[in-house]
Amino acid sequence: MGRLEDLRVDYEGSVLLEENAAADPFDQFDLWLQEALAADLQEPNAMALATVGPDGRPSLRMVLLKDFDRRGFTFYTNYESRKGQELARFPFAALLFYWDRLHRQVRIEGRVEKVSAAESDAYFAKRPYEHRIAALASPQSRPIDRHELAQRFAEFSQRYPQEPPRPAQWGGYRLTPDRFEFWQGRRSRLHDRLVYTPTASGWRIERLAP
Repeated sequence: MGRLEDLRVDYEGSVLLEENAAADPFDQFDLWLQEALAADLQEPNAMALATVGPDGRPSLRMVLLKDFDRRGFTFYTNYESRKGQELARFPFAALLFYWDRLHRQVRIEGRVEKVSAAESDAYFAKRPYEHRIAALASPQSRPIDRHELAQRFAEFSQRYPQEPPRPAQWGGYRLTPDRFEFWQGRRSRLHDRLVYTPTASGWRIERLAP
C-alpha cells in the first residue's frame, strides 16, 4: 500500500462557469442531484450533517436526504439523539454532499427547524416495517447493550405486529439554506467553486479561489 502523501487524483470533471450555472441554487442542486442519480452512485442522497454542541465543539455524521424543495432540505432522525439535542440548543447546521465519481461537492448552510407532525407521520408510514420498529426500539445516542437492543426490537415487534406508531421523539428536520457552495473538481487543482448567497432580489453568485 502506498503512503497517504502519495495518493492523489487529477480530476477530469466538467467545467462549472457562472454563465452556465443556474441563477437559483435550488435549480443547480436539482440538476446535479439528477446527474448523480443517473450516474448510478450508491446513495447519492447521503450527506454529512454538521452540528455544534453547547461547548462549541462540532460533531459530524452521515444522514440521508429524504426531500427538498424551495423550503429546504429534509432529513429524519431521533429528536433525543446527540444531533437532536444540539439542534435544540443551536438550530443551525451545515450539509455536505460528495459525489466522488463526478468529482463534485455541494456545501449547504442554514437554519434548521422541525417539520410538521403531519409530514413526519406521512414519511414514517412509508418506511419499511423493520425500520419503524427500530425507531421505537432504539434510544439513539445513549449507551446500550447489544442484547438489550435486540430484546427491545423483539418486544416492539410483538407489541406492534402490523402498524407501529411513530414515536413522539422521532421525526423530521428541515434546513433552510442561506448559503450554497458548488465545487467541481478540475485538473491541476484549479477547481471551480461557486457560492450562492441570498439578496433582496434573488441570489448572488461569487467565484472563490480553489
